[in-house]
Amino acid sequence: MKPIVSVIMGSTSDLPIMEKALKFLDDMEIPFEVNALSAHRTPTEVEEFAHGAKSRGIKVIIAAAGMAAHLPGVIAAMTPLPVIGVPIKSTIEGLDALLAIVQMPPGIPVATVGINASLNAAILAMQMLALSDEAVAERFEAYKAGLAQKIAKANEQLSEIKYNFKTN
Repeated sequence: MKPIVSVIMGSTSDLPIMEKALKFLDDMEIPFEVNALSAHRTPTEVEEFAHGAKSRGIKVIIAAAGMAAHLPGVIAAMTPLPVIGVPIKSTIEGLDALLAIVQMPPGIPVATVGINASLNAAILAMQMLALSDEAVAERFEAYKAGLAQKIAKANEQLSEIKYNFKTN
């Protein structure tokens, strides 16, 4: 099995945040790899990774970083693949990472999800993959239907809660 999604984080301290993405990809049967690379501490390895990702069969990259958060942008600058950035809350509530990732110069986009929102990054990666893979598209549609079912069930449960002035 060859990975089609690469999940990269600046350090293993980001793993607790990224676990939601990894679990989602695993549950949705999307082959992925996960590595720690640092734009500042291992720049040569980041460059090798970014230049070689497409030829290895990677289709989407999810890159998480905190603080200065250059990793997603550096990778995006060196690959034609879509990069999804996950800002990690490490200092000033993660706003530094969010702004560093989302404010890319023209020509070097990074799709950016919310602070610590690794699950949304994995969902977005799956949506991208679903555009060209019918089996992935079917699993994604089933996932979305499950979300709707959860809300319907929640409303059923809410209807059973009684208050004196509740009208539904």
